[in-house]
Amino acid sequence: MTLYQFNTLELNEQMEAVNQLGTFLDNYIGNGERCNCYAIDKFFVEVVYDAEHNTITEIRSFKTGYLLDKYSLNFEEGF
Repeated sequence: MTLYQFNTLELNEQMEAVNQLGTFLDNYIGNGERCNCYAIDKFFVEVVYDAEHNTITEIRSFKTGYLLDKYSLNFEEGF
């Protein structure tokens, strides 16, 4: 699956793709949000949760950029 194909899917279809094809990488809790980061083929998917209402609020897909920064900081702190 390509990033473009993923972005054309509806929210429920995107979650299905994450569940079927995604490899969990890391989670992040901060700035009022909870996120899980997954890798699918050659792109990343960030699933954003509303912990108070136990719902998914947003799915962000990307290849590179600042959205990865918070996960690399978590990784560096572990060492």
